Amino acid sequence: MGFAGNVEPCFIQPTVVAVNESLLNQSRASSKSNWLAQYSAGVMADLDFFIGDEALTRSRSSNNYNITHPIKHGQVDNWDAMERYWQQCIFNYLRCDPEDHYFLLTESPLTAPENREYMGEIMFETFNVPGLYIAVNSVLALAAGYTTSKCEMTGVVVDVGDGATHIVPVADGYVIGSSIKSIPIAGKDVTLFIQQLMRERGEKVPPEDSFEVARKVKERYCYTCSDIVKEFNKHDKEPSKYIKQWRGTRPKTGTPYSCDIGYERFLGPEVLFNPEIHNSNFTTPLPAVIDKCIQSAPIDTRRALYKNIVLSGGSTMFKDFHRRLQRDLKKIVDARVLASDARYGGEVKLSANLLLGLHLPGTTCGS
Repeated sequence: MGFAGNVEPCFIQPTVVAVNESLLNQSRASSKSNWLAQYSAGVMADLDFFIGDEALTRSRSSNNYNITHPIKHGQVDNWDAMERYWQQCIFNYLRCDPEDHYFLLTESPLTAPENREYMGEIMFETFNVPGLYIAVNSVLALAAGYTTSKCEMTGVVVDVGDGATHIVPVADGYVIGSSIKSIPIAGKDVTLFIQQLMRERGEKVPPEDSFEVARKVKERYCYTCSDIVKEFNKHDKEPSKYIKQWRGTRPKTGTPYSCDIGYERFLGPEVLFNPEIHNSNFTTPLPAVIDKCIQSAPIDTRRALYKNIVLSGGSTMFKDFHRRLQRDLKKIVDARVLASDARYGGEVKLSANLLLGLHLPGTTCGS
């Protein structure tokens, strides 16, 4: 979140809301006769909530707060929690009057029109904003690289976020909606896979803190490798060079603990290139999905789409991610070109029967 014209966002917060469950339970448990106590508990429950990093801290230090994730797989799943989140963003973080500002919100490429309408309803009726623009975040990612020297608004945006991965082809600033591809592997799956690997290896991480530790390990230590077998051999030959140490404190007792970070450093991001190691239901690698996306676009845009592939989202920031993606995608395209050359004998041969329609006096056109 931030203000227009700023180079960087003012605040970056995870989309998490922590609500005081004890007050909610008290509101539900109060009898109808004692309506004042029920009303007071309800009002306090509406006011006693936190968002972002503060919500995560509260949930770890106290059992009264329950964590809610309003967005799942790129779509708003809990509108009440989302409204609270926006309320805190506007009034507590940005500290502005929404009636004095126009708002730009982003949405996932495959958002249903009903969700967009509901988003507009909340912004106009709850916050009384004077104007609202809802943009597809992939188009904004492409526009972010728009400069006077490089005016390309045609390209493929590979948006690998926390909850969803979308491959969105854009031609002259307009999304080619029929060619959008979505895959169920994203940043959260990488985190869960790292958490699973550490748990299976028997690392002594507190259960209540394991997901957060896996997320931080992913962000700080993970990288993309070119060959899994070579990476395994590297780690086995020089463990002191590649194995890292994670040190933390238990959130409730305050006692320190430590654990090793080994193979998950490169196996985590590998989920995007070999999804079968984590999800048996989906086995198509990310480069193959990008290739399918471009091949399903109109033929006159494909060359420009291959030429400009833009990476967006936090899970594309792994070291050497772009090199691995480019290499794998080039292999797929080169294999198709070779197959085409073999089929047509080295060059594309066209044969067409041209039917000329002559319009002569006293005849019908095309006779």
